[in-house]
Amino acid sequence: MYSGGAGHVLILGNLVDFTGDPGSAAEFPLVRHEPDGALWLEQGYIRLRGTRAAVEAAMTTARVVPAQVQDHRGQLVLPGLIDCHLHYPQIGMMASWGAQLLDWLQGFTFPAERAFADPAVAHEAAVFVLQRLLAHGTTTASVFATVHAHSVDAFLGEAARVGARMLCGKVMMDRHAPAELCDTVEQGAHDIADLIARWHGVDRLRYTVTPRFAPTSSEAQLALASVLYRQAQPAGQTARGDQAREVPPLHLQSHLAENAAEIAWVAELYPQRRDYFDVYQVHGLDGPHAIYGHCLHLTDREQAALRQTRTALAFCPTSNLFLGSGVFDITRRLDQGFTVGLATDVGAGSSLSMIRTQAAAYQHSQLAGAPLSPLRAWYLATLGGARALALDAQIGNFDVGKEADIVVLDDGGIAELCRRQARASNLAEHLFALTMLGDERCVAATYLMGKPAHRRA
Repeated sequence: MYSGGAGHVLILGNLVDFTGDPGSAAEFPLVRHEPDGALWLEQGYIRLRGTRAAVEAAMTTARVVPAQVQDHRGQLVLPGLIDCHLHYPQIGMMASWGAQLLDWLQGFTFPAERAFADPAVAHEAAVFVLQRLLAHGTTTASVFATVHAHSVDAFLGEAARVGARMLCGKVMMDRHAPAELCDTVEQGAHDIADLIARWHGVDRLRYTVTPRFAPTSSEAQLALASVLYRQAQPAGQTARGDQAREVPPLHLQSHLAENAAEIAWVAELYPQRRDYFDVYQVHGLDGPHAIYGHCLHLTDREQAALRQTRTALAFCPTSNLFLGSGVFDITRRLDQGFTVGLATDVGAGSSLSMIRTQAAAYQHSQLAGAPLSPLRAWYLATLGGARALALDAQIGNFDVGKEADIVVLDDGGIAELCRRQARASNLAEHLFALTMLGDERCVAATYLMGKPAHRRA
């Protein structure tokens, strides 16, 4: 298990972070930018941020000599990137050709997830995905496992080993899926209770109640999801009476309104409900700790309900384009007050890179006729993602007291990007060029709680 961050660390670089959604305004008052900046970290937490001169002076006054100085001057230093919706068992089926959602599930997804009946397969995939997330600068993700309880153990066990703040849940399915990928209400209740006791609130980990989507869950299973999600656990108490720890609220993730055929199927299965979101809402599967993937084709009532309950939307742009599911109007959704995070979705998504995902988000916004502003895209990948996952008290920017998850970015030696950056006249231009022309080659280093977790070769 992870044992905490390093002692005193000084990180130097071109600091960029956000205190809120910068919107589309020209003046970006919610962006903090220190070209010659520094972060003073203590035991893996932000103790001070600011100009290098101010931070070094404060350390001198406090008579602190940092055990480590990480010099990234000339490189961008941002909070670690956050992926709000990711299917880790599907990593091996990325780039599977030629289907839309429901056919794609039957033809590619379910066969891939069957293999996770073997714990060794789950472990190997978990190790690979965690390594690749860190190489892409992603330090937190909301992750779907499979129906197999050991697939959660594999992922969260590896996350604990490397010290990452991760959320994960066992997929709940009790109908309309291959028999070997279905559980029962009783078995699901037993498995999930054990997983919550084993992982939720341990180290930096959270358990997420994970009904796959309404068609593959019976009313009884959605009722179980509600009981699990809404259960109260007093702070300082655990479900199994092991070493006392504060137990945070559980999270919830699923899918909503991704595809027209899917929506029609839900209407057939749940004719008594007003719309797709009502299937979840009647069970109390909403609120600020719940997040739904895609949300492309929402009724007016669903939109109002999502905003009112502060239920978050996970915007999966590469997946939406890859499966032909539709266009997400990201700029207007943000302007309308929705809570939105950015996500890769992998395997329907085409990359684990949150940089490439931002580029696809911009393409969505152009098709919708409301271009996503450059800094707003980076807000979505950092503080916006933390807010969507109800983790903004812990991560998302460089506020004092937050966990020091950090990504360091540069041009990665990409010739086209280098040439464009030579002509960039301000921060917004610089970051937009990185969004559109960059990828994981631009990730120079990734830190978890102030400790190096990845360095570019």
